[in-house]
Amino acid sequence: MTVDLLIRDAFLYIDRDWEVANGWLAIKDGRVHGIGDRAEDAPAARSVISARGRLVTPGLVNAHHHMYQNLTRAYAPVTNGTLFEWLKGLYPLWADLDEESVYLSTCVAMVELLMGGCTTSMDHMYVHPRPFLIDAQFRAARDIGFRFHATRGSMTRSVEDGGLPPASVVQDEDTILADSERLVGAFHDPAPGAMGRVALAPCSLFSVSERIMTESARLAEKHDLRLHTHLAEDPDEDAYCAEIYGCTPTEYFERVGWASPRSWVAHYIYPTGDEIDRLAHAGVCTAQCPCSNMMIGGGTADAMDMRRRGMRVGLGCDGSASTDHASMWLETRMAMLLGRFRHGPHAMSARDALDMATRGGAACLGWEDEIGHLRPGACADLVIWSISEVAAAGALSDPVEAWLRCAPAVAGTTIINGKVLVSDGVPVLANLGDILRDHAREARRIQRLGT
Repeated sequence: MTVDLLIRDAFLYIDRDWEVANGWLAIKDGRVHGIGDRAEDAPAARSVISARGRLVTPGLVNAHHHMYQNLTRAYAPVTNGTLFEWLKGLYPLWADLDEESVYLSTCVAMVELLMGGCTTSMDHMYVHPRPFLIDAQFRAARDIGFRFHATRGSMTRSVEDGGLPPASVVQDEDTILADSERLVGAFHDPAPGAMGRVALAPCSLFSVSERIMTESARLAEKHDLRLHTHLAEDPDEDAYCAEIYGCTPTEYFERVGWASPRSWVAHYIYPTGDEIDRLAHAGVCTAQCPCSNMMIGGGTADAMDMRRRGMRVGLGCDGSASTDHASMWLETRMAMLLGRFRHGPHAMSARDALDMATRGGAACLGWEDEIGHLRPGACADLVIWSISEVAAAGALSDPVEAWLRCAPAVAGTTIINGKVLVSDGVPVLANLGDILRDHAREARRIQRLGT
């Protein structure tokens, strides 16, 4: 049998507790077809990549992001604000989003993610000043060939209702629920090997009505969807929930029926130990965003404590206007550093962090059977990293530790569904220059900088 692609002579990180030194990996029909450590057993292939001196890992999985925010990166008026100040400063700009700007920002985000080794990403699109913005995201994912898990975000509470955003970016309940149904019908593909799926994702407990939370949970049950929201991200959220609901954010989350294996939450910085235990027992996963949380100075979650308590933990880049990047490699490295900073040198290894960035992210998306590992039958989503460049010179004893300690930073080759989308560190996208030019124009418009 002839396979489509053979990667040979590589150090293969297949999954936790499965590594192959100087091995080969075969791809056929968008799936991992076989793995071996004897060159003579490798199948014939239509295309061969020699990966001597390189590390192959599963593609990294981004479990929390806001792609549109790369239109307002490093926006000077809010760079030193608290979370709520940051949101209040940017919501009026995001009110100018339209299909073109969302398409371009999604393209830029996905290319940046590819270069950082990410092969599957969700996106939390919760600002909807105009209709069909998530449709534009699916067009971008299709044009690039990116595996995409969109989430239909929502907000119902404007400043007039005691919320943070202006009325121009919130929607009424019936519009949100009807569009959620429409998007599921148009884009959600539950089939194996799907390139596009949809989850439901009210923005936060303080930005939507109780009806949206409960109805989203009902729709998720009806259509077998994932659920996502921000939770316990900031002390202001605790104060808000205490005043409005008479409970903590986690208690309200449980009250509206979200404490289930369908749900994953972003950040989860300020729960009690008992609350972590309860959500872990319920099967809720969490996406940690260490770079964003440290950048905005709002605190950081203790990922290792959550893992010890049985909660599945993934990683996410978060907003491109709070983290100001979309590199899952950088996020993974920061998670490792933060874990060691909190608990000492034995607390987190490169393999622990890689497990969160692969298996953990896949668990968040409910996609662990097909992505986040390279076992035979998995989706052929993988990355080839150089660990023999100047930055890794002398790192000879452990390729996985070298990968995260010594800063390759940019993927050498990124493959999704068996197709090479980054080659020699360069995205395989003929019109990238046009996309960047048009993205710059839209960023200037949205930031009101003129031409």
